[in-house]
Amino acid sequence: MRITQALVRAATVRSEGVATIDGERTHSWDDILQRVSRIAGALRTIGVAKGDRVAILSNNSDRFFQAYFAIPWAGGVMVPLNTRLAVAELDFQLRDAGVGLLLYGRDFDETARRLKAAGAVTHLLPMDEEQKGSLPYAALNGDRMDECVAERASLAGIFYTGGTTGLPKGVMLSHDNLCTTAMNLMAVIPFDESCVNLHASPMFHLADIGILFCTLSGGTHVFVQRFDGQNLLGAMAEHGVTHCFTVPAIIDQMVQSPLVDTLDLSALRLLGYGGSAMPVSKYVEARARFPAVDFIQGFGQTEMPAATFLSPRAHRDAPDHVLASVGKVCPGYEIRVVDKTGAEVPRGVTGEIVGRGDNVMMGYWNRPEETAQVKRAGWLHTGDAGYMDEAGYIYITDRLKDMIITGAENVYSQEVENALNWHPDIAEAAVIGVPDEKWGERVHAVIVLREGKNAPTAKEVADFCRQHIAGYKCPKSIEIRSEPLPRSAAGKILKGPLRDIYSARTERTT
Repeated sequence: MRITQALVRAATVRSEGVATIDGERTHSWDDILQRVSRIAGALRTIGVAKGDRVAILSNNSDRFFQAYFAIPWAGGVMVPLNTRLAVAELDFQLRDAGVGLLLYGRDFDETARRLKAAGAVTHLLPMDEEQKGSLPYAALNGDRMDECVAERASLAGIFYTGGTTGLPKGVMLSHDNLCTTAMNLMAVIPFDESCVNLHASPMFHLADIGILFCTLSGGTHVFVQRFDGQNLLGAMAEHGVTHCFTVPAIIDQMVQSPLVDTLDLSALRLLGYGGSAMPVSKYVEARARFPAVDFIQGFGQTEMPAATFLSPRAHRDAPDHVLASVGKVCPGYEIRVVDKTGAEVPRGVTGEIVGRGDNVMMGYWNRPEETAQVKRAGWLHTGDAGYMDEAGYIYITDRLKDMIITGAENVYSQEVENALNWHPDIAEAAVIGVPDEKWGERVHAVIVLREGKNAPTAKEVADFCRQHIAGYKCPKSIEIRSEPLPRSAAGKILKGPLRDIYSARTERTT
């Protein structure tokens, strides 16, 4: 299946139905199909040929949505760019992917001009009418073009990883990869044409796979650019949102907002989250705040999207410890936990999580050696440490590179973070290993307090954690942080910057 088939179906079965809502702009599915085919025609006129890479640099919008389908309609390969990156980082990705044309939103005029001036890209095409002095693609009067029908196994998009272990890598996903991911999610998420999906994750990231499965269903897409809890709650009430997929930290913001008590959120049926498991303590609060709403969790990587899910039923009925899991493997995929030799370990034993299925990437763009390192004997090696219990629930304990070895004992940071998140005064916490003369590494906690709460001492934090985990796992040192923890676009806490800050501070004091 090709991703453009989803759009064709939606326009066929819900021609006059509302497809997109973006501020005051509302479009039907037939209107979206017409616009996509005209934009594709304009891309062909500009010179986009089959297989050419076309980048998108834009905040969430209906225009981004149109580009998502117009690029493959014209036969191109989309390269969505992280809007948080510096010009130098964008420059690298554009050159690495061999991008010729950049589509850009109104907030990125200066960035786009700098990239073109530096030679990172040859052509620019603005996406919004507000961009002065240029003709946006939304205003182009290109002829409608027939779809360039792609093979299901052909390249649909290049999605760059964060580059936490070196230069960013372009993950190649085929039409089949993306469509399989969307179809399998539809098998486990109650979704149909009556649904109104709020895009509460950046559209450049695969966390927003709702672009595709909401289109497959013929539902309605609602776009906002700010992802704070209050703004999302307002959009939910205004547009009768039924489904919203975000990260645990944003759901916690919703839970803490007084708007929950004043807005009409009766249409809301499901809150989905990913990036990390939701701390059990946070879920208990969310369940109490949204008693009529189902919760679902998904886990995956850019290289293997949406591989597991924790169902609404498990959220309601399973024992509390299951809420610390990322659920069970999605239909059609396989997950194993293996040791260093690649042999599967017994249930309950920690190892590396590996997976295979039609959601697994084609490989890294122009990086065959690095592809071979992670795709071995048919299995994608995720680099995540975890275990599977007897019921098939999968628990992520850490990134393998984040595991802390203290006094010859392995400590998994997520286990410590789960204990910290039970503390009533802690809003969020991250745990890293730092050098220690006695233990080799020690467990160090970086903590953000709830508003108005007093900072605890390291002993008080350790004593609290000891109620939930073994003493050797408890933090030996703490750091109170006033600003939020750094996060990736998918909502994962970035521990690299926290280590860098600690190292820099240590160097200054030695």
